[in-house]
Amino acid sequence: MKHQFLTPPGPLGPFAEGYRVHLEGLGYCFGVVQQRMTQFSQLSRWLETNDVGLAQLDEAQIARFCAARLDRGRKTLTKPARFGLPLSFLRSVSAIPPPAPSGEPFDVLLEDYARYLVEERGLSAKTVEMHLGTARRFCSTMGSTADLDALSAASVISYVLGAGEALRHGALGHVVGGLRAFLRYLYLAGITGSDLVPAVPKLASRRSAPQAPALGDAEVARLLARCDRRRGQGRRDYAMLILMARLGLRAGEVAALELDDIDWHHGEILIRGKGNRHERLPLPEEVGAALAAYLCRGRPSPAEDSRVVFLRARAPWRPLRLTGVQAVVNRASLKAGLGRFGPRRLRHTAASRMRRAGLSLTTVAQVMRHHDIRVTTLYVDVDAGAVASLARPWPGSLA
Repeated sequence: MKHQFLTPPGPLGPFAEGYRVHLEGLGYCFGVVQQRMTQFSQLSRWLETNDVGLAQLDEAQIARFCAARLDRGRKTLTKPARFGLPLSFLRSVSAIPPPAPSGEPFDVLLEDYARYLVEERGLSAKTVEMHLGTARRFCSTMGSTADLDALSAASVISYVLGAGEALRHGALGHVVGGLRAFLRYLYLAGITGSDLVPAVPKLASRRSAPQAPALGDAEVARLLARCDRRRGQGRRDYAMLILMARLGLRAGEVAALELDDIDWHHGEILIRGKGNRHERLPLPEEVGAALAAYLCRGRPSPAEDSRVVFLRARAPWRPLRLTGVQAVVNRASLKAGLGRFGPRRLRHTAASRMRRAGLSLTTVAQVMRHHDIRVTTLYVDVDAGAVASLARPWPGSLA
């Protein structure tokens, strides 16, 4: 049912109907749409009263609007952060100018760095975003680009040690990797006079640390049973969990899965893995059935057609991010009474399950998309005989 809203007075009036359609397309219920339209109307009235044209509407004007409401003792619409949605919509239809450049001293440098990561190194969008975040935080500790010329090994070490006090091992690993990539770029671009990559401290490896045991078949069944497949969200969670438990997909690979990646005719699925590598895997029948159930009777239909398979269960219906996939596993493991764990344990479970079924280490490595079989041995319990079978006899030996 289409609900009617009065066209607000002021300069935003001509865009009110388009904004309403945009909100409904994102999946917001009538009550939320009504609140958002009231916000839109109040802003439009204020613009008209204060003689502010659309060409002047930006974050600074939003701050003025919120401050004026606070001065009048209002308790709603007083936080500028709440106006991101109307501003992004108005910019998408070219009603207001794009955001002005921040003027930060490192903006041009970081733009060039982003191009280098994409064009020279061919990294995925997710990796580029992560490396840029690390570079931006590192640059924020300096006053200007001129400070990079005087960068020393001591300052690099000091930065990493400071980050190590605030971050856990996994997060610190991303910082160290991103910092090495940025320092390598600075040297190649001639911004620093020496290569400071060797100055970045190495983290102690945790690969040799004992992993949590793989889940047994009964435990995987308990985990999957906690998904209420009578509801769309339950069908979505079930499909994600079975992808990780049966095929060993990483959380990022689940989040990156697109509708066109599923080849129903040939029974295959395209995995968008690390390093922007794309590889095909057979699609098991039970995994295919779970995906079909979600796509046919659980996946929302946003107005802004998205090709990503897994969407948020609540409005706005946007693609589920990596952290959302991790949250699904965390929540399901706790509900199943298995203790809180993440996607990596399901990947470990998938590898161990394949090994128990009699698949060779080489085959398991191919399914897990490992380019070094030594990595695969970290996911499964390997006996000495299995490893010895991979070694070729030494040339000239009697073996």
